[in-house]
Amino acid sequence: MSSTSNSTETVKLADEFHAVFQQIKTEIHKAVIGQDDIIDLLLISLFSKGHCVLIGVPGLAKTLLIRTLADSLNLSFNRIQFTPDLMPGDITGTEVIEENKDSGRKEFTFIKGPVFANIVLADEINRTPPKTQAALLEGMQEYHVTTGGKTYDLDLPFFVLATQNPIEQEGTYPLPEAQLDRFMFNIWVDYPTLEEEKEIVSKTTAHQEYKIEPLVSKEKLKELQKLVREVPVPESVLDYAVELVSKTRPGSDLAPDYINKYMSWGAGPRASQYLILGGKARALSRGRYHVTEEDIKALSIPVLRHRIVNNYAAEADGFTTVKLINMLIGEA
Repeated sequence: MSSTSNSTETVKLADEFHAVFQQIKTEIHKAVIGQDDIIDLLLISLFSKGHCVLIGVPGLAKTLLIRTLADSLNLSFNRIQFTPDLMPGDITGTEVIEENKDSGRKEFTFIKGPVFANIVLADEINRTPPKTQAALLEGMQEYHVTTGGKTYDLDLPFFVLATQNPIEQEGTYPLPEAQLDRFMFNIWVDYPTLEEEKEIVSKTTAHQEYKIEPLVSKEKLKELQKLVREVPVPESVLDYAVELVSKTRPGSDLAPDYINKYMSWGAGPRASQYLILGGKARALSRGRYHVTEEDIKALSIPVLRHRIVNNYAAEADGFTTVKLINMLIGEA
């Protein structure tokens, strides 16, 4: 195939990406009112092969949103309710002794756990001890799980969405920064607007019927994920993303005075990678074939928020991580 025909096929697939992205959003809005920016970020993360942690108070339709996303993609879905007594084997699976019908001998058989799904909802992940959290995080990073000395591959695509409740801290095990770093986005799910809440109440207190149509096959999704990696990034945009992340690191040559004053730790290289990857998926979702600085700015808060740590001076002076990020991108 000639390079011209290759280019034509790529452009055609990019246009299909844009159309599919919008169709999925429309399908999700059958069940979920508002939360347009949240849906955008979830889809960008999915197409970038990332994972998300959603933080919000109960009742904001986080679980409904994730289940509807899975239904619209025709992917297998499992929900894991994290509790203090949950064990790693409850997630990954366990070996049981069964009798082989042919030989009559007893053998170990591995029974797969709920992590063996394309989309996994880790509900209230901060309610379970670190050992159990780590069992899920291995799958997120390596796309396999290890149990009983054996390694089992997960079915791709594999997408983890974890939720955390920010208001009930007693008896919880907050994810350490090193583990949070494995999530592409940290998404804050806020309260609906007054008009959105009126629509939510109106629809959910009356008889309603809707059917979520599966729009994308597993193979097509993997093809679109591969396409994201092929989106070109101008050198100036790559420089902007890397320099933005470098500016979050106190003591670096690029760090402004207020970062040196208010920041304990900055973001690592994974932040730069996710800014560029997310920028590629965002560009395609908006019908563009290249990444711009605007894409990087738009994703800076969900990418950086959980990767930087402000100090006591920042808390005393009212400088949150989000405010510091906005200052860095010139929107304060």
